[in-house]
Amino acid sequence: MKKAFITGITGQDGSYLAELLVGKGYEVHGLVRRTSSMVRERIDPIMADPAARAAIKLHYGDLGEGTNLVRLLQEIQPDEIYNLAAQSHVRVSFDEPEFTADVTGTGTQRLLEAIRITGLIGKARFYQASSSEMFGLVQAVPQVETTPFWPRSPYACAKLYSHWITINYRESYGLHGSSGILFNHESPRRGETFVTRKITRAVGRIKHGLQKQLVLGNLDSKRDWGYAKEYVEMMWLMLQQETPDDYVVATGETHSVKEFVVEAFTMAGLNWEEHVQYDASFERPAEVELLIGDSAKAAKQLGWVPKVKFKELVRIMVESDLELAERDKHMAALA
Repeated sequence: MKKAFITGITGQDGSYLAELLVGKGYEVHGLVRRTSSMVRERIDPIMADPAARAAIKLHYGDLGEGTNLVRLLQEIQPDEIYNLAAQSHVRVSFDEPEFTADVTGTGTQRLLEAIRITGLIGKARFYQASSSEMFGLVQAVPQVETTPFWPRSPYACAKLYSHWITINYRESYGLHGSSGILFNHESPRRGETFVTRKITRAVGRIKHGLQKQLVLGNLDSKRDWGYAKEYVEMMWLMLQQETPDDYVVATGETHSVKEFVVEAFTMAGLNWEEHVQYDASFERPAEVELLIGDSAKAAKQLGWVPKVKFKELVRIMVESDLELAERDKHMAALA
């Protein structure tokens, strides 16, 4: 039985990856931050299944404490390590740049050094969650693995450090380390402060009379949006290759925030113009206007192509949030 260690297991990607690996017969170990209020709504439903509960083991810790990472890796001896933990909200990174740098950037350094110290280089394979935000002020359209980076936020700068330090450990110490340069990937498990989920959550609540308005920032930004549940398959595929490498993971389509809004409201039979308001405070100090990836390398070398495209992704999220809002309305009526 293979063993995997996932940082960020309680997040969107971590929960989907845990499900995938359990389905493949892995023993899965996840790193969970100890906080006053435990946020585990993504992973707890998965562990409600007895088989999954037996296969998934959670450990307290975070990327800010290298000593604990060394202890855990020494104890677990994983075959695969997936680094998905981060302060991942771009707008928040402008408000908390030092924290973002420490967790999203230096945290990767601590994990890589823990792998080296415990002698797992040559034994374990490592996946780094890189980001399309690293392209920032894009230098070519579409973006591929060789497109120059131009990060436009503290988050993107921290991700760029993590990306390059993974390459450095690969070249310096022989680490089997691969990076997935994932473009925006969404799902019903996306955090509610991220724009896509903020939109679909509002659509559900407005439809059921629980909310009247949705306040957004820049509607003109364009993104390449894919389905997170599919994207974690690529993470696993990268670590099954004999030679580590870096891959763009994207749909090859770009759509504006406004297009997402229109599609989501239309699916629920609502007129978006009656409910959406603009607020400049949601704008970023430096905006990324256009992201669109070309995952031809992944298709050629790994045989991976995305199946869920824009409209299907919006439908999946809207239907889920309509159901959630209906449950919220029912609970409110009982209160």
